[in-house]
Amino acid sequence: MNLLTLLETKRDGQSLNTLQWQEFIAALTAGQLPDYQVAAFLMAIYFRSLDGAETRDLTLAMRASGDCLEWLPDPARPVVDKHSTGGVGDKVSLPLAPLLAELGFRVPMISGRGLGITGGTLDKLESIPGYCTALDAARIHRQVEDLGCVITGQTERMVPADQRLYALRDVTGTVPSIPLITASILSKKLAEGLAVLVLDVKHGAAAFMRTREQARDLAVSMVRLGQACGVNTRALLTGMDTPLGRCAGNWVEVQESVACLSGQGPADLAALVVECAAHVLVATGRTPELGAARSRARQVLLSGGPLDRWERMLRAQGAEMEIYHSLLASGGLKAEEAVVQAPRSGWVAGCDARLVGEVVRDLGGGRLTRESEVDPRVGVLDLRQAGEPVQRGELLARVRARTPGEAAAAAARLLGAFHLADAPPPPTPLVAEVITG
Repeated sequence: MNLLTLLETKRDGQSLNTLQWQEFIAALTAGQLPDYQVAAFLMAIYFRSLDGAETRDLTLAMRASGDCLEWLPDPARPVVDKHSTGGVGDKVSLPLAPLLAELGFRVPMISGRGLGITGGTLDKLESIPGYCTALDAARIHRQVEDLGCVITGQTERMVPADQRLYALRDVTGTVPSIPLITASILSKKLAEGLAVLVLDVKHGAAAFMRTREQARDLAVSMVRLGQACGVNTRALLTGMDTPLGRCAGNWVEVQESVACLSGQGPADLAALVVECAAHVLVATGRTPELGAARSRARQVLLSGGPLDRWERMLRAQGAEMEIYHSLLASGGLKAEEAVVQAPRSGWVAGCDARLVGEVVRDLGGGRLTRESEVDPRVGVLDLRQAGEPVQRGELLARVRARTPGEAAAAAARLLGAFHLADAPPPPTPLVAEVITG
């Protein structure tokens, strides 16, 4: 195909039709387009944007570029999923998948890796010895039907066009484009064959969308397109100025997820897990009212059933359960530790999630490039949360690192993430807004 013509059309602010988007994605997937032209095309999209019809056509063409999961109709077990735009300490997917399965849903959760300060679900799970995140479509299908849930990576044959486009977006400065983000996220979720999708769209210091207005624009774009494609889609706008929960890293977030499934996790994490599950219950018509749905989700979360299903999922995906249980009992992978102490008495008025994420990344818990190796041992834990009182010398956080020197340097740096005040800050709602259309 002649991509130059499409590039010039987009450069001049004109729209492309359905066939042109299909031809572009087909040629891209076949490896027929040079990177420099695709990069220029992405830049034209970044500056000229796409209208609603173009975003839909691009998304559907990307979905059709590879395999899609197909399910036998079963009204008693709808196929559902949740997606987060990412943040620091955001481990909601880990306890949510087994909770949704315990509630009677089928959950084919296709997840991704972290980049920069944003934690990745697959990186967290791969800190569990033996856990396999590379399942083919047949195995995904079988496990979901048998166990109710899977958390795995995107197969090579699932939406390959997105894999090529994302790699180029990442190195050409064109990631912050709402149509391209929408197409990237929804092409993969539509390929899962979902009936319901709940989106957790973050905003704040450590979020991809810094402002609530930007987050709302992205949420509206994804909700409208998802619904137009036949998926009951809704979005929760949630803050990411402070970390979610008390841990950020990989293994430490697995530990906190297990604590959540055991009824002992931090309140904000449990509340967001319950909130996502409640919206799935309402969207599928299982529970007509959100308050009752929250009660139902909370009751099941604390029943022990999701924890048992979580362990069954780990076994099914190859986890070495004896080592896993030993790590849980011993407190985790061996690492050097340092503590962050309060320099004065007062109240925690805030904890900068971006700085926390940068510390974890620089310790080796995140990626500066896609080729970076992630160290599952490192991270921060026992983070004091906004609104909590502290006395001078009390613990604000602990750091786990590879060497004593790295731990001490990270602890000194992490102190700057905490803002102490003479009075508690006003409470912030967990969910700022719900977008349903």
